[in-house]
This record gives sequence, structure tokens and C-alpha cells, in this order.
Amino acid sequence: MALKGNLRDFTLLQLFNLVNLAVKTGSLIIEAAEDKAHLAFRVGKLSYGCFGKDDASLAGILLRGNKINAGQYRIIRERGTQLSDQELGLLMINAGYFTQDDILAVLHDYYIGVVHKLFEWTDGAFYFDENLQTPEGRIPVRIDLENLIIDATRLTYEREMLEDEIPSLDMAVKFNDRPGANLEKIRLNPEEWKVVNYVNPKNTLRQISRTLHLTELEIRKIIYALLQAGIVELIRPSGLPVAVSLGKQTTPVPVVSKPQISLVNRLINRIRSM
Repeated sequence: MALKGNLRDFTLLQLFNLVNLAVKTGSLIIEAAEDKAHLAFRVGKLSYGCFGKDDASLAGILLRGNKINAGQYRIIRERGTQLSDQELGLLMINAGYFTQDDILAVLHDYYIGVVHKLFEWTDGAFYFDENLQTPEGRIPVRIDLENLIIDATRLTYEREMLEDEIPSLDMAVKFNDRPGANLEKIRLNPEEWKVVNYVNPKNTLRQISRTLHLTELEIRKIIYALLQAGIVELIRPSGLPVAVSLGKQTTPVPVVSKPQISLVNRLINRIRSM
């Protein structure tokens, strides 16, 4: 299957469907502005996946999966530089540190995580190479594509819904003036707290996402959750009429405390105390 193009025109979901239905073997390489990805398939099943910026060695994946600590990772990298992942895995199994199932499970989770992250990409050049296999020395697995295709379908629906709710990232958000809101009941995850710290009419969602290295889907998810909780509301950036182009990006400014109603002051103080 000689195939190349861009995710704008041919989605990863469609590519997975092709590989699955044609029971293909080979590698899919995707290059975007922020990173590069490599997925390998064998007889229609996912066998390997990594991002160019990641340490996708067995040691790096074990560290990311909290199976080893930073000190152990450093020792492996210093003393095991001549070992392939397959050799290192066999050494760990024989030494009793892990079972074969343990190692395959952590690789399985990492490769699926790579795919889930890739499903958020909407732009990037790709090509499929039937002659390119899993990199030499890496440990391949066998992951059915059907469940990944279902995940991608759900994600596509979610993305479309969020784009309907938040059609433009060139909008800003401000705190919703709701006196009497009970902040003790508001539970945000760390990524949501980071975004809240930049809630300011001067900051566009695009600026916030670039500053915090969030994808368009991630920033939309977080803002949608904050909107549903009644914490923020969408507005045009301060001083910018609708017709003005917002293409030029600047670094957003964090929230600065000003005399406001009790709700906003309490929320800002809570952010700063974390």
C-alpha cells in the first residue's frame, strides 16, 4: 500500500481502517510541526509506536510507566548502553525483576497511549512504508486495531462536539461573576488549574494552549469543563472587535489580582496558594 498525504485530508482513523481491513504490515510515519511519530504494524495489528521526542527505549517506557525510578533508569542507561531492548528485557526477566507479561503490559499501555495522543492530531504529513518494520532491537507487541478504531470514532465525535461549542480558539475567557458560588466544591485537575491561572480577557485560548503546550482538543476540553462548571464565560479578547484578525500570537499574561467580587478573589487566592 503506497500511501502518503496529510491528516487534514485523510485522518488517522481512516488510515487505521485501511491497515486493519487490508491486514497490512509496515510502518506509518507522521510528521507534524511539534513532533514526529512512528507506528509499526504486523499483519494488521499494531506492534510498535513512539514519538520522536520521547525516549522510547524499554528503560524509558518503564520509567514513564512508574515501573522503575529515576535512579534505576540512570543506572540502566549508563551500564546498559550496549544492550538492545530485547536483551535488557530478557536480563530483567532472568533476574526476577519483571515477568514477560509485565514487560509486554507496560509496552502495550505505552503504544496505545501514543496512538491516543496521535488521534488528537489534525494536521501532519504521513507516508506508509511496507518495507519499514519495528526498529531493530525493540520489543514488538500485538494489539488489535478494532478497539483503537472505536476509540478514534468516539474521539472524532467528541472533537466535533467541542468545536461546535467552542468554534474559535481566538476567543478569550473571563471569570463568571456569580456571587455566592461554593468554591469548596470545585475540584480541578492540575492541567485545569494551570489554564485557570491564565484566565484573562487579554489572553486568547490559542495563546494559552501554546504557552501550556496543550493541543487544540485539550484546551477545548478544559475550557468546556470550566464553562459547564460556571467558572468562566467566553468573550472576545479585550479591545479587539470581531473583524480584527488575531493571527499574530503573543505570550499570554497570567491572572493579576484586582479588586473584584468575592468569588473571583477567592478563586485567585486558591490558585496562588497551590
